[in-house]
Amino acid sequence: MRKFMNREEAFTGLEAAIVLIAFVVVAAVFSYVVLGAGFFTTQKSQEVVSSGVAQASSSLEILGDVYGHGSGNTLNAVQFTVGLTAGGTAMDINKTTIVWSTSEVVETLVYLGNTTSVSAGQWAIIEQVNDDGDYLLEDYEQFVIKAMPSTAVGVNTDFKCELRPAVGASIAIDEKVPPQIDTVMDLTR
Repeated sequence: MRKFMNREEAFTGLEAAIVLIAFVVVAAVFSYVVLGAGFFTTQKSQEVVSSGVAQASSSLEILGDVYGHGSGNTLNAVQFTVGLTAGGTAMDINKTTIVWSTSEVVETLVYLGNTTSVSAGQWAIIEQVNDDGDYLLEDYEQFVIKAMPSTAVGVNTDFKCELRPAVGASIAIDEKVPPQIDTVMDLTR
């Protein structure tokens, strides 16, 4: 008599196809996840680079000389003209702050907008050249700014008037009050 043994000799074709399809599906899902993560990372890297370039570069520059307004033995205000750098992007001047500092005082001046009447502790746009009526500094436009600290600055005193735009690097006017004060004087060294 013969005994029948239960033998499993090999996969059938159908079983092999099912295993193969399972491996292909798992590999496809894995590669999709890896590619998606790679694309996401690349996009975030591009955003960081473009944001860093925008923050590091300044679109503002001082055009011409810096003038001081004084009386007696004190400097009361400075006046200067700003414009865009070559290839600079338009800048909303309303979002710019000015910080005035000496060795004894650091203060943020109050922005008044467009006016010729500037008092202590304030700054304003006193003239707009080639403008289109808004406060967006664009190509070929120039804004004349007058800044007046709360405390007048004495002779031979170093001071810094720093413009801090909302986006981009700040620009500093770093000067020294001359030994002789005139009503209007050129402070550019």
